[in-house]
Amino acid sequence: MDDNLPLVYISTLLAILLIAAFFVVKEVIKIRLSENKFSKLQKKLKEQKGTAQEYYELGSLYLDKKLFVQSLTLFQKALKDKDLEPENKALIYNAIGYAYFAQEQYDIAIRQYKEALKIYPEYVIALNNLGNVYEKKQMIVKAVETYEAAAQYEPENKIAKQRLESLKKRLVGSNSK
Repeated sequence: MDDNLPLVYISTLLAILLIAAFFVVKEVIKIRLSENKFSKLQKKLKEQKGTAQEYYELGSLYLDKKLFVQSLTLFQKALKDKDLEPENKALIYNAIGYAYFAQEQYDIAIRQYKEALKIYPEYVIALNNLGNVYEKKQMIVKAVETYEAAAQYEPENKIAKQRLESLKKRLVGSNSK
């Protein structure tokens, strides 16, 4: 048994290294594909006018890179498309709201999320995002109402459930003082 111990250790170490290498390679491929898409879209949109979808995709890639000002410019260009479906327009307003939220411009983010919800009231992601902004602004009652609306449209919404539970505990705690 003692003779096999070094072999077991080496085998275990090798297995761990192989698993780690797999995840590293997977992440490198994912990043490489994203960067290729980014550069192709960037080049195309510099040379010619793009579609709303292309502006949205490039804007989303800028969001991933935390380049919020550039993403906002692209989202505004996407909104100029006259043939844009209402759901897609709501998606863009939600992304704009997220960009402002990430820059801590909460009032502007709220306006953008509300615009998305005006177009598409059942848009659960926008409702979750709006609830999150209300939380950041310490508008707990509005946050609860917003998360309840999200849970109404999507009863299995984990984010809304978790946030509602947490916020209701805070409300009960503050009411008992």
